[in-house]
Amino acid sequence: MRSTFMGLETARRGMFTQQSALHTTGHNISNVNTPGYSRQRINFNETYPFPAAGFNKPMLPGQMGTGVEAGSIQRIRDDFLDLRYRGQNSQLGYFGTKSDALASMENIMNEPTKEGLSSAMDSFWNSLQTLGTYPNESGARESVLAQANSMSDTFNYLSNSLESIRKDLALSIDVSVSEINSIADQINGINRDIAKVEPHGDLPNDLYDKRDRLIDDLSKLVNIKVTKQPNGGLSKPIAEGIYKIEIINDAGVSLGTLVDNTTTQGDPNLVTYKMNSSYLESLTVGNNIPVNAADFASGSLKADIEANGYIDANGVKVGDYPQMIDQLDKLAFALVKEFNQIHSNGDDLNGNNGGNFFADLSDYKDAAKNMSVAITDPNQIAAATNGTQVGNGGNAYDLSEVMRKDFSNFVALIPDPSGSGTNINLKDYIQNDLKMSGNIKSFYGGVITSLGVQAREANVLSSNTETLLQSAEYQRQSVSGVSLDEEMTNIIKFQHAYNASARNITVIDEMLDKIINGMGTVGR
Repeated sequence: MRSTFMGLETARRGMFTQQSALHTTGHNISNVNTPGYSRQRINFNETYPFPAAGFNKPMLPGQMGTGVEAGSIQRIRDDFLDLRYRGQNSQLGYFGTKSDALASMENIMNEPTKEGLSSAMDSFWNSLQTLGTYPNESGARESVLAQANSMSDTFNYLSNSLESIRKDLALSIDVSVSEINSIADQINGINRDIAKVEPHGDLPNDLYDKRDRLIDDLSKLVNIKVTKQPNGGLSKPIAEGIYKIEIINDAGVSLGTLVDNTTTQGDPNLVTYKMNSSYLESLTVGNNIPVNAADFASGSLKADIEANGYIDANGVKVGDYPQMIDQLDKLAFALVKEFNQIHSNGDDLNGNNGGNFFADLSDYKDAAKNMSVAITDPNQIAAATNGTQVGNGGNAYDLSEVMRKDFSNFVALIPDPSGSGTNINLKDYIQNDLKMSGNIKSFYGGVITSLGVQAREANVLSSNTETLLQSAEYQRQSVSGVSLDEEMTNIIKFQHAYNASARNITVIDEMLDKIINGMGTVGR
């Protein structure tokens, strides 16, 4: 026979469980504006029915329910949406950082404007044509010298400015690596705390949220893979366990593990890197084999590395800023060598043979940074063709044509930069070693056009990825975010359930009163 007081226990369980649901709902409402918070819910479980199966069970029509209990407090989270969000976040970190780096480069190059290098070169060539027409006028000569110094200063400024930004990028790499290691250390600590709680049957939802916020931050720096490792013990089936976090490449192959269940008793595996002549040579995760920067799939760290420059698997130095500096050096070197060659073939205003107009350069490396005008006296400009009367401007016209001269037609002899001790033709050096084509104006125009295309592509991809990220975040919030309307509805629902359980106790109390105080009094 069932207990007389059985209904009281059923109602009591209902009250306590609905009360727990109200408390959880209040917790959700309180954290509606907390970043990274995932809403929580009570998982209601039916308690074991009465009586239990057996030969000696009471003779009842069937098993009767004994109420409800709060099985667990679970946070609402969709792993697929997290995976999608972090993938887009990693892409945005890459394209956003790349877009910023190229935008800084565009600001430095400042093309097409009156302050850019193209305008400075045009002004220099125009002043030479004016000098060809008026070779004896001091004003024309002063203008050539002033424009030459202006052009050299522009080359110097561009090279130094690009190198300055590149140093900032190298610092950004160091900051990003330090941030990765810091986040890994924090996640490792949270894993350690979770490992102490889950085996006892509890769900540390607040620790889960804190860990996921850190993983979101980490995914912007590098592309990662998250794997759940169970803690064992009395852990619930829905317990999330230890997070194993790996840095992966485009194919999803692990480049190294930052944290897992083996690091919870110690320190995480740190990311280290090696620089070679300001180029990043390799990165290493923990004790793994060093990997090349090109192996990284995405993230802001990869964008910084590509902008700063790195040594690829074939030993070739590549990078956005080093490439632009290299292009300017090639341009300055070719201009100086050819210009000096033609200038030395002419005569100055005093009838003397012209020497180097620009300070000579032995190698194209750092040519833009070191470019300078060698002469200081305007009368030393060799405007006249060699052997002609003073005042002839034929050589000035030849000098002005350097900008239109195809690199394949350069005839200047230069010392072999390889150190062989022989002279080689500048055009061979230009075409073979510097891999330049066209003329100075078209070559520089191609460099600027290429920069504009890359910057525009990075901007478009950054904007598109940001839209996809917002969409992923919206979907994630639709699942994990707190809706005040929904929570208020839950409050009303749980409140009515609580009141009904309380009313049930009142009814049972009245029944017991009738049994205790009303039975056995007939005839008295």
